[in-house]
Amino acid sequence: MTTTIAKFAHLQIPLEDVVKATNNFHDDNIIGHGGFGPAYKGQLQRSGKLIKIAARRLDRKHGEGDIEFWTEISALSDLKHKNLVSLIGFCNEKGEKIIITTYEVNGSLQEHLNSPNLTWTQRLRISVGVAHALSYLCYDEGRSYGVIHRNVNSSTILLDENWEVKLSGFEISIKQALNRMDQVILSEPIGTIGYMDPEIEKTKGVTHKSDIYSFGVVLFELLCGRRAYIKNEANRFLARLAKYHYENETLPDIIYLHLKNQMSLQSFHICSNLAYSCLKEQGADRPDKNNIVNELEKALEFQLSRENLVRPPYFLFSCCDFLYII
Repeated sequence: MTTTIAKFAHLQIPLEDVVKATNNFHDDNIIGHGGFGPAYKGQLQRSGKLIKIAARRLDRKHGEGDIEFWTEISALSDLKHKNLVSLIGFCNEKGEKIIITTYEVNGSLQEHLNSPNLTWTQRLRISVGVAHALSYLCYDEGRSYGVIHRNVNSSTILLDENWEVKLSGFEISIKQALNRMDQVILSEPIGTIGYMDPEIEKTKGVTHKSDIYSFGVVLFELLCGRRAYIKNEANRFLARLAKYHYENETLPDIIYLHLKNQMSLQSFHICSNLAYSCLKEQGADRPDKNNIVNELEKALEFQLSRENLVRPPYFLFSCCDFLYII
């Protein structure tokens, strides 16, 4: 552990600076709560510039979290991609463990799922951004390992001022040699309820296809405008509900109402077909990440082409009272 700490010494930020940046961790600056602990927004002076930050403060109530803390620092210090959150530094002082990243002004995707202001085109762009992030984690030229995220969900997908994706939440990620990415890594079933790959129970471990399953759930969240898991509801698991409707050709019944008159028929079909294929029971049957990127970019192109056309009068494509623009 001493060696690990020394490796990241250049990223250390004094506790005094973090306290000042967050106004002594004032409740007004709390921007979220996660398994790691509360996150605070703030402004930190770095290299002569005042930058906006998010400081995730490890909750020490349960006496755990050290491994997750160093796992995230290790991951984010190595990984650089436009669709990943950027690590600014960390604080490891006086019993405090705090991870400091850039502050993404539009918060998490989870906060906007049922917002009519988040258009279908924006949702497609977000899905493309997450797909690019996952593809990068799986493989990048010059890197000898891939990364299994294990916590892909709408709360770890952050959005910057331009609604660009910044994937976060690397505290339970696993590095794996590239030639072993398809092999099962023994693991406890850990993650966020509603997004976890059901194959983990059978194989007692994860592969990079476990992230594909979670991503499929996120795609259905974007389509349906609701969270993956809603406690105390009859249909509390979105994955199960979406698969049922897809297989019975009634998926339009659960599509988010405000999206129905925005979607091009092609983009809807591509996105829904892809989401369903990501939820295949067997990981081997799920699409690979490059295919996902290509399909979603194609869906976005169809949508943008439709928007760029001079709009004729609407024609109805009727399927369970679902309105498409054709």
